[in-house]
Amino acid sequence: MRLLPTRRVLTLGVTLLSAVSLLAIANTAAASGAGSKIPTAPKSKMLAAEVPKSVRDKSSVVVAMDATYPPDEFVAANGKIVGMDADLAYAIGQVLGLKITLQNVAFSTILIGMGAGKYDIGLSSFTDEKSREKVVDFVDYFSAGEAFYVPSNSKLKLNGLKSLCGHSVSVELGTTELNDAQSQQQKCAVSIGTYQTQSEANLAVSSGHAQIGFADSQVAAYIVAQSKGQFKLDGKAFNTAPYGIAVPKNGMAKPVLGAIKALMADGIYAKILDKWGLESGAITKPVINGATS
Repeated sequence: MRLLPTRRVLTLGVTLLSAVSLLAIANTAAASGAGSKIPTAPKSKMLAAEVPKSVRDKSSVVVAMDATYPPDEFVAANGKIVGMDADLAYAIGQVLGLKITLQNVAFSTILIGMGAGKYDIGLSSFTDEKSREKVVDFVDYFSAGEAFYVPSNSKLKLNGLKSLCGHSVSVELGTTELNDAQSQQQKCAVSIGTYQTQSEANLAVSSGHAQIGFADSQVAAYIVAQSKGQFKLDGKAFNTAPYGIAVPKNGMAKPVLGAIKALMADGIYAKILDKWGLESGAITKPVINGATS
């Protein structure tokens, strides 16, 4: 989803999901996510010692995310940032002995802010992509596809990017979906509306400014599940790609990778994904900078 696309398949689970099963995932997340408890992850002294001193000495490590992308990251009714990525951020902090502070910022500003030293980690449904690996390191931790959603009364029958031809589509700035829509626009007539947040992109569809909404498969399913019948999924998910945790090239990637492996080994990684109904995107072999394009 977020950042330019990678097309290396880590798991086939997401791409093979039907609209019904995607909705089941979204309904599970909506019903039980924010209230479920995740066990505290045990601290690893070995991994904590690998954290660069410049990070280890901070009173709080700032993790930036655009909290408009449920169920990955969003603001709950109590004002707190919740979601899969929020839970993972806190769990990584527990393993590495770091206090974590989540900061809600516009997605397109996260990597810029990291370069300026404002944020220590970017954990916001980033797609790992080789051009971005020149700027930051990515620790791959999840696999997601892309999907379309439309008004419930839409007569469109969508099947992959070619289906955008002759239609208008709404996307969030800085996302894989924007890049893919623009690539398709080079081949046929596609009207693209870009928005600073996913919430604004959703509003464009509901208000009739766009015929199609375009987001990560699990996010599109959540949008539909929460729309009270206003939206429906259209077509199957496609273009699976890895999500990566963005960290500066300061040696932080190695301990973060170790933390993800530790969370997988003790079952907390699986519990977090289950909590949000995202188990189909689980991977078994996290890597640093695993993009292939």
